[in-house]
Amino acid sequence: MNPDKYLAALRIHWKEHKSFPSMAKLADVLGLASSGGVFKVLGRLVDAGYLERVDGRIAPTKLFFSLPVLGSARAGLPQPESQDAGHELVNVEDFLVRNPERTLFCRARGDSMKNAGILDRDMLVVERNTPTKPGDIVVAVLDQELTVKYLFPDPAGGWVLKPANPDYPELRAKGSLEVLGVVTGVFRRFER
Repeated sequence: MNPDKYLAALRIHWKEHKSFPSMAKLADVLGLASSGGVFKVLGRLVDAGYLERVDGRIAPTKLFFSLPVLGSARAGLPQPESQDAGHELVNVEDFLVRNPERTLFCRARGDSMKNAGILDRDMLVVERNTPTKPGDIVVAVLDQELTVKYLFPDPAGGWVLKPANPDYPELRAKGSLEVLGVVTGVFRRFER
């Protein structure tokens, strides 16, 4: 029995439906002929920590949503393949979100932060109610307009928002500046 095959089938079903079907329908999802086979597979996945039993039903654990890390690949010259590839598991939410109760996402627009690695349409991980320090990348409302920039004290008093692209000017509030949160991460999907 290959538990990875069954785990993959369950992950695909969860991605599409955000739930598991009844035990009777799980046989179809897993490609098994009997409910005995379903119970055996589920038992192994529970023992491995991918699933848990909650009120008589199965539910995914954090490990269920974790994916294997291929290893590390140089962006320069190639290197020998790591022997540890696939042994580490990472849950994307755990990797990106430190404080779920204070975290939200914001989509970046434009290229004023490209030299900070933030590109048009990137998804920013923003932590609200976090103390800021000079040099933080923040999402802010500047004179009723939303922007993402570096935050620095202004020598003339107040704050200045600085871009990470020399083609754009520094911004200072004419009326109001409210920092909504500090950018703690960024992710993007390459469209194919």
